[in-house]
Formats: sequence, C-alpha cells, structure tokens
Amino acid sequence: MVQSTVYHRITMHIKKKNLLSGFVIVMAVAAMVTGCGSVKNGKSETAGLWITMPDRSALLQKEAVTVTGQPKNENIQLTINTGKTFQEMDGFGYTLSGGSVLHISKMSAPARAKLLQHIYGTGPDDLGVSYIRISIGASDLDELLFSYNDLPAGQTDVNMEKFDLGYDKKYLIPVLQDILKINPSIKILGSPWSPPVWMKTNGDTRGGSLKPEYYTAYAKYFVKYVQEMKKNGITIDAITVQNEPLHPGNNPSLLMLAEDQKVFVRDHLGPEFKKNGITTKIIIYDHNADRPDYPITILNDKEAAKYIDGSAFHLYGGKIEAVSSVHEAHPDKNLYFTEQWVGAPGNFANELNWHIENLIIGAPNNWCKTVLEWNLAADEKQEPHTDRGGCVGCLGAVTITGDTVTPEPAYYIIAHASKFVRPGSVRVQSNVIEGLPNVAYKTPSGNTVAIIQNTSKEVKTIDVNAGKKNTTITLKAGAVATLVM
Repeated sequence: MVQSTVYHRITMHIKKKNLLSGFVIVMAVAAMVTGCGSVKNGKSETAGLWITMPDRSALLQKEAVTVTGQPKNENIQLTINTGKTFQEMDGFGYTLSGGSVLHISKMSAPARAKLLQHIYGTGPDDLGVSYIRISIGASDLDELLFSYNDLPAGQTDVNMEKFDLGYDKKYLIPVLQDILKINPSIKILGSPWSPPVWMKTNGDTRGGSLKPEYYTAYAKYFVKYVQEMKKNGITIDAITVQNEPLHPGNNPSLLMLAEDQKVFVRDHLGPEFKKNGITTKIIIYDHNADRPDYPITILNDKEAAKYIDGSAFHLYGGKIEAVSSVHEAHPDKNLYFTEQWVGAPGNFANELNWHIENLIIGAPNNWCKTVLEWNLAADEKQEPHTDRGGCVGCLGAVTITGDTVTPEPAYYIIAHASKFVRPGSVRVQSNVIEGLPNVAYKTPSGNTVAIIQNTSKEVKTIDVNAGKKNTTITLKAGAVATLVM
C-alpha cells in the first residue's frame, strides 16, 4: 500500500476548535458524525447522505436527501430490492488488541469514558461499533508474551488447574466491562495467536505446532477461557480456532494445517464444548482469502462440520470474491471477515478507496456477517508490539497520545457502516454498476441503507430506487457515501 504523512492538517484544524481540554480531537470527530439523527435502541431513524472524500474535504459529512414514493429513471439507476434477502449482519468494528486497551487504560478517566462512549455507543454522536475481536492470550500487539497457563520448563497442566486470565485482568477485562456498560449486547470474538508453549512442538511462542497429545488439554483451555470470562461478566459469542494458522512467523503464532484443525475441532474442541454446555460459536480458518480450500476441507467432514458455525477471513492474500466459494460449497455455514490492517503512516485516499471497495462493500457482498479492521488504537510510534515478528507498523483506527485522540483511516472506513447498518440488518439485492460498487441493507428499524462508492473519475448522478423509497444523489469522483432512506 502507498503511504504518506499522518494527518497533521486534521489534527491542527481540530485543535483550533478548543472544545474540551484533554479530549479535543475525538470530540471534534464526534461532531463530524453529529446529525445522524436520533438513535433509539441502536436504530437510526432519519434519512440522509453521509459523504467522505479521499482528499478529506468531507469526513462523514451529512447532506440532506429528499425521499419520495415515485421512482425516477433519468440518471444512472441503482435498484434496491428489499424483498430479496441474504445474510443477517452481526456487526462492524475493530480488534481490541492488548496495546489498544493499554493505551485506553492510561488515559484520564473522563477522556477514557468519552472515547469508549464515542466508539461503542449508539447515541447521535457515536460510531455504534457493534462487534469486537480480542486475542485469547497475547497477540503480536501486546507489550509482553503470555498465555493463561504459563508454566516452568518441563511442567504440564492438562486439566487446566492453574489456568488464570492473569495479565488480561489488568487492562483488557476492565475495558471490556466498561464497554459492556455502554452496549450490553455487543458481540465479542476471541482468537488465539498461540497455545501455552508447553503444548507446542518447539516450546516457543513463535511458530511450532500443537502436539497431538495435548489436543484435549488445549480444548479444555478454550472451555476454561469461556467460563472464566463469563465469571467476569463477559460473554464470548464466538472463537476462532487459530489466528492465521498458515503464518507461523508472527510472534506469537502457531502452524495448524487444515487436517490438524479438522481433527482438533472434530475430536476434541467440539466434544469438549458440548460436554460442558458451551454455546460459544466455533469458527475455523481465520486467514487469507487465497486459501478457501482450507475451510472447505474441514467442512467437508460432516462430523467436524456439526460443531462449526462458519469460517473467517483476512485479505492479505487473494481476492474477496474467493470467500463466496466457501458459501457455495457449504451454504449452511456462516462467513466472517475478521482482520485487515492499515500500515502506518497510512495514505488516507488509498486506504479509504481500497478498504471500502474490498471490505465494507466487497466482504458483505460475498456473504460475510462481520467486517473488522485490525486494531482500535496505537500510539504515535505504533507501539506496543512483540519482538521476532510483531507488527511494527500497524496503524490504529485512532492514535492515542496521552488524552489526545487522532482519527486514522480505519476510523472512517468502519464508521460508514457501523453507524448505520445495525446488528440484525439484512443484506438485500442491489444491481452491479460499473464504477459504482455498492451494498444495500434493510435495517431492524425499517430503513433502507446503501453504501456506495464512486470509483470513477467523473461526477455521477444516481437515481436510487427502493420500492416506495426513492431519491436522487450526486457523488463526486472518489466519494464514499452512506445513504439512509
């Protein structure tokens, strides 16, 4: 990805507003989304068009629209058929990494509360993020490496008698508890980067594979994790079996081939969940779209498939359209998009264009129920991260420096969906138009929402016809728009 300088212009402009000392930037960002209308029970109730331009001349800027009962056919035709439905959406959001909660926890209490409300709340000035991914144990964006069952060399604990959420009690769990006070219904996905090292072939956090003799012990580790998080008031809606199982070069990481994951789920994790009454969803793969054969291979095994809710994807390799091949092979199983990073310092135009087209529009159009960007927050140095393979350039959706919060590309990318496409929204049919990629939804409140991108170099005027709801909008070249009718 092409990169450029961070957003000094945005930062300076917002600081001049002098809104709230210690929380200047994010409060100005909140003002950018003000005017989304009243939100009751997370359901937007007003019509409008929200625009972001690649040159930042508009950032979630609201424009009025006139909705009529009469369709037009004078311009480019975008036809939305709300009677033709596809998957129900679980939500849009960010990974809440260990580094993210570290920085959030070090903010002053008032600034921290305002940030969490703004990101996870459903009020008129909030983003409405409705889905969270967290790491089970450390990820590569933690300040240290840990699991929940770290033991001295040579020791084992197959019955998880020494299991302890440990380090996560310091930052992650308190932040999650605060978020749940804001949005008790938010869904949380847990993903492990590595098992405890005593279970691994190489005895290291980085790389190696899970020893077959510890498959049952590792399944019990997942059971204990769900149970202990529940004791802390946190319901884990779903887990993925392994983050990026074909990438053992991260730190932490684990190589887990499809055949190994199939056996682990079929003969160990699934039965342990069932035996213990664990209803947390099991999601497989959690890696790039260039290997749809990985989840298909596992789902082809009927005994394994009966424990599996679906498959998760990233897009560091392959094309988003490949995800649909998994749906075609196993239409009874769900699909999730769980990770994509923005590399620091982040070129706003390039990141906005690519992520909107491929993820916000492309992933749902290929059956994904979630779209998650990698990492809510980092500092100005993109820290913390682990050694020997931790991500040194992962830009957060916001950059936190003390109590100062600066919005980055992923902030706007997710906001164009999370604010308007609430959980329970159902994707509906919309026609394919050259130069105007789009995706449409019917929301629980009865609104029709369309996310439209003008990838051409020309101004486009579009008649949007959705049955009894019709309007005409004009999009400049490069514009990203969310239309609510």
